[in-house]
Amino acid sequence: MPHATSKVPAGTLTEKQKEQIITRTTDLYAELYGERARATTLVLVEEVPDGGWGIGGHVLTSAEIGRTPAT
Repeated sequence: MPHATSKVPAGTLTEKQKEQIITRTTDLYAELYGERARATTLVLVEEVPDGGWGIGGHVLTSAEIGRTPAT
């Protein structure tokens, strides 16, 4: 079973955008492995709380990356 996880800053994507990530990722796996993979492809969109991730040892916040909460 193909599996993909996308971690994103909490509150920065709309439900529609999360749906697009799931749909497009599933489409990609089906393209790579054939349509048989579509029914078993698991895609998770995990929202990480603000300040719960970083790069190069530096904690990042939504404000620092210029993202505002999705509406």
